[in-house]
Amino acid sequence: MCGIVGYIGKKEAYPVILEGLKRLEYRGYDSAGIVLYDGENLKLSKTKGKVLDLENKFAEEKSTNGSVGIGHTRWATHGIPNDVNSHPHYSNSGDLVIVHNGIIENYASIKQELLKRGYTFTSDTDTEVLINLIEDVKKNEKVKLGKAVQIALNQVVGAYAIAVFDKNKPNEIVVAKLGSPLAIGVGDGEFFIASDATPFLEYTKKAIYLEDEEMAIVRLKKGIKIRKIKDDSLVDPYIQELQLNLEQIVKGGYDHFMLKEIHEQPVAIKDTYRGRLLVKEGIIRMAGIDDNLERILNANRIIVIACGTSWHAGLVSEYIFEDLARIPVEVEYASEFRYRNPVITEKDVVIAISQSGETADTLAAIKLAKSKGAFVFGVCNVVGSSIARETHAGAYTHAGPEIGVASTKAFTTQITVLTLIALKLAKEKGTISKSEFQHHLQELELIPDKVEKALLQDEHIKKVAETYKDAKNCLYLGRGYNFPVALEGALKLKEISYIHAEGYPAAEMKHGPIALIDEQMPVFVIATKKGHYEKVVSNIEEIKSRSGKIIGIVTEGDVDVKNLADHVIEVPETIESLTPLLTTIPLQLLSYHIAVMLDKNVDQPRNLAKSVTVE
Repeated sequence: MCGIVGYIGKKEAYPVILEGLKRLEYRGYDSAGIVLYDGENLKLSKTKGKVLDLENKFAEEKSTNGSVGIGHTRWATHGIPNDVNSHPHYSNSGDLVIVHNGIIENYASIKQELLKRGYTFTSDTDTEVLINLIEDVKKNEKVKLGKAVQIALNQVVGAYAIAVFDKNKPNEIVVAKLGSPLAIGVGDGEFFIASDATPFLEYTKKAIYLEDEEMAIVRLKKGIKIRKIKDDSLVDPYIQELQLNLEQIVKGGYDHFMLKEIHEQPVAIKDTYRGRLLVKEGIIRMAGIDDNLERILNANRIIVIACGTSWHAGLVSEYIFEDLARIPVEVEYASEFRYRNPVITEKDVVIAISQSGETADTLAAIKLAKSKGAFVFGVCNVVGSSIARETHAGAYTHAGPEIGVASTKAFTTQITVLTLIALKLAKEKGTISKSEFQHHLQELELIPDKVEKALLQDEHIKKVAETYKDAKNCLYLGRGYNFPVALEGALKLKEISYIHAEGYPAAEMKHGPIALIDEQMPVFVIATKKGHYEKVVSNIEEIKSRSGKIIGIVTEGDVDVKNLADHVIEVPETIESLTPLLTTIPLQLLSYHIAVMLDKNVDQPRNLAKSVTVE
């Protein structure tokens, strides 16, 4: 989950790498470092803390010359966050230097062998072991750097995206990838290396995405040569034209990326269904479904695999698929699915959901499902990501870059895509009437405007947040389609405010959690006038009789809950299956405002990173 940046060309490397690290800081922010080559010497500076701390350190040292360099922002795996464990790491000779995103699982046995050969280690990282293994191969096999990297990587077990530089070969950087993303930006007489394309957007729109088990030697004058790590075969570089704009990855006047992304949801949802939802024609057009319709319709079941917020979106889809399309659905944590020897057959369809398209556990689960003959459909946001390439077919969410670590628009756009798929399958199967299908299309088309209206409650939500910002524990309750929203609301509060919160099906409250309720316990209840409204009102009565504090998320004009609750937040009315797209909005804003009031780092919560690319 670390971020790596590299540059080789005509410019001063430092400002390119520094700004790139700032843009990748969502991937990890325990520590940061940059090494520069000034034509004679390597200049390394690294520190525990944020990229800003690194920038301040460089300002004190006043040495930023060099047109070649690599940098790193870290999410710690092996070794605590400190200056020594920060990347980049030198080899024992001081000639080689590396940055690394991933985990080398067999580093301990390699380290023991290197210790026997006289190597010493200053850090606790697996990365320092890898760079010394590369040096050992280079020295003993008497090979060039690229070949040494290839031989060494064939000896390691784990995941990696690496960039390696040898001061004796100052016109090249060697990069390689397995399980962690890596992009190469192709400029005019210059090259950029990064975990994603955001660090080089203003310099070039041309990018090469390495596939797993590929390495590239990036040479200043000779260009890029890509090889397979296993068999040394050459690969023709495929250069993509990036669709991202620089404006999409800046805050644009908002205090935090998370707040910006919450407010981007009306546009993101509209962009996600644009060209797919054709209301006047009464159709849904999705190439990934149309091209594989028979396989999907004939499935015995759908298995949804995901992690975190994407798993909650998957839970919503279970209700949608089973209710509308009458297809059995199982929703699995990818991190558990891949290890429990699941029963998968050729008659199963697996839907894998991931905002980044790089989630390590989800990727592993996809490969397991494919090995059993299942058809795998991906739902992700990042074009060219590993999951997009690994699945048989898929659909992008078109949410635009999501920089805030706590996902917001990922959740609503994933639900939008999954709703489109369920409606399309329902129409094809005949499990939904023509009039009901058309009504769903019309309501989905109106959702962006209704989300916009829900966002107008922001000032009221801020006042509610002020009331409950000092709570130590919170309970979130929902039924049916809105039970996953309760889970997601609790997750958001935990992630960014560090307040303990739990989501529960409202009916399960009396099976245990009701013991926690007293006058100190805020209970956020999703109580829209759809589905099991009367049952939820009864649950609220039970809370009220035990002096719990009730915050109701209700449909506009609600009276019953308003008379019972301490606070209510209204959302526009819509059909039941689409209510999660609206009820999640006030819960996102509540979490955001509480975290801000508690002076937490909203965009970079402690111990978290945006993209979980390691186990």
